Amino acid sequence: MVKRVLIVDDHEPFRAVARELLERAGYVVSGEAADAADALAAVAVDVPDAVLLDVQLPDRDGFSVATALTADGGPAVVLISSREADDYGRRVQTCGARGFIPKSRLSAAAFAALVE
Repeated sequence: MVKRVLIVDDHEPFRAVARELLERAGYVVSGEAADAADALAAVAVDVPDAVLLDVQLPDRDGFSVATALTADGGPAVVLISSREADDYGRRVQTCGARGFIPKSRLSAAAFAALVE
């Protein structure tokens, strides 16, 4: 079972909701990041088992971050967005992420289905 998760989203209220949801399901949230630079730095310092990663970040898109994180066998990446996966075409499948969950449908079960 994946235990340690980094949450990457530029909206603090969403990070708080995601943290509570994942912690209630038994995950350990090892950290949070508000942008791509902080996410990449956090993973380099303390490699989590998985990263819950927003597609739309202020400094870089989540697809390029997912590609960077998974290039050398890094953590499992699950993309999230307020938009639907179809809005992004094949980018979800080609960036190395395990899958995509719309923010409105984020649940521990949906997350677990992609990372475990």
